[in-house]
Amino acid sequence: MKRIYIYYGIGLGILLVVLRLIEYQFLVRAYVFEIYGGLIALIFMGLGIWAGLKLTKRKSAPVVIQTPLQFDENKIKEWGISKREHEVLELISQGLSNQEIADKLFVSLNTVKTHSARLFEKLEVNSRTKAVHKAKELGLIRVN
Repeated sequence: MKRIYIYYGIGLGILLVVLRLIEYQFLVRAYVFEIYGGLIALIFMGLGIWAGLKLTKRKSAPVVIQTPLQFDENKIKEWGISKREHEVLELISQGLSNQEIADKLFVSLNTVKTHSARLFEKLEVNSRTKAVHKAKELGLIRVN
């Protein structure tokens, strides 16, 4: 019984393929000019992209390697950042959360939040990421 189902399924599959081929041939005959037009358009599009890339290719700019900024204690004094605020800034730059910073410095969570808020005011930023970025630019923290 299973053999009959398998043969029946294979026969239906072959019939389906034959019908699709016949349909495809009628489709190709009916739209021959559109198919050729599309193929020619694809060829010219490829040529246009290739020519555009060849003609607009720019010379590569020289690679500038910047040495990392060094930590400058004088700038910390210029910006009015206290020693503890600087420690908090260093730990923020390491990606620690406020609670982790509080645990590491043996202070309360509110103290860390206060130091962070004062740092944001002094650096004129409104987020931890911007504070770290600006501190690196100014040389207030070490760049790894």
